[in-house]
Amino acid sequence: MSLPLLDNLPYARFLGLRTQLNGDDLTVVMPFADRLIGNPMLPALHGGSTAALLEMTAIAQVSLSYPRLRLPRPINVTTAYLRSGRPVDVYAQARIKKAGRRVAYVLAEAWQENRDQPIASLTAHFLLDEETST
Repeated sequence: MSLPLLDNLPYARFLGLRTQLNGDDLTVVMPFADRLIGNPMLPALHGGSTAALLEMTAIAQVSLSYPRLRLPRPINVTTAYLRSGRPVDVYAQARIKKAGRRVAYVLAEAWQENRDQPIASLTAHFLLDEETST
């Protein structure tokens, strides 16, 4: 299943992000493409594409969990790069660790072949705003 949210974000389309929804488990896949290489000598994925994957995965998870809200807005985002991303597909999942009325605290991880060996992780706080009808 594809989430319309990611389909409507230009940078998500540029990265080629796809969603896989299995019950409540959302996985976002960033298929490998040559344009995602940041260091051609290794070759390794660009850190910006990995960070964007993680942030958009977190946004998609919050949007899925709170469908009547506006697009969650980041308050702060921290990405930890744990190992070089190789030129293969990357998978990411996010968990909402705590959510109040206005703020959600989210953790996300990205991995390649082995989920137990993440290539990057993200911690973030997002502002939750309800849609207002005019």
